[in-house]
Formats: sequence, structure tokens, C-alpha cells
Amino acid sequence: MSDPISTFFDAWRLESADARLEKITSAVAANIQYDDPRTPQTINGIDALSEYVGMFSANAPSWSAKVVGSDTIAGMTRATVAFGGKGSDGNEIDQLWQYYVETDSDL
Repeated sequence: MSDPISTFFDAWRLESADARLEKITSAVAANIQYDDPRTPQTINGIDALSEYVGMFSANAPSWSAKVVGSDTIAGMTRATVAFGGKGSDGNEIDQLWQYYVETDSDL
């Protein structure tokens, strides 16, 4: 079985809304709550999360998100995610972000 955190971030590169929703659905619990500094409030539910992730693919076409490191302590996983693609100047850009994930069973 694939790691659900990696599966979730794989969805960030998908431009197809249906493919993105399918991948996210396979990786997160139905009652997902997602907090991000770029949102004014918690994103609740798979459909809302898929729509939010879709904004990334729409605003950064051909960019990807990949888990490049993770560790788990006391039920929380810290994942380092590399977002990358071509910048407006045509040069490759990599940005590292930290995410903290609470799991629910295998998701």
C-alpha cells in the first residue's frame, strides 16, 4: 500500500479535477480537516480539500509536490514537502514546506 501522505501530495500536480478527487479520496479520511496559513478557516471534507488543492494546480501548472522526508512522534507525522517547477523566469524552483499530519487509522 502506498503511503497516504505521499499519495495526497501526488494529487497536487493533477490538473484533472476527477483524477485529483479520486487520489485525495484514497488518501484521507472522509472527515478530513485541513488547516493552511493561506486559508481564513479550516477546510472541511474531501470535496472542499480537492477544490483547494485544485487551485494549486491551476495557478502553478506542471508544478509538483513531493514528500522528501517525514518522521512520526506521538501520533503526529511531520512531512517535509518539496514544491517545484519552472518559475516565471523559466528557471527551476524548489520550495520546502513543513506539514503536520494527524492520522485516522491508515489515512
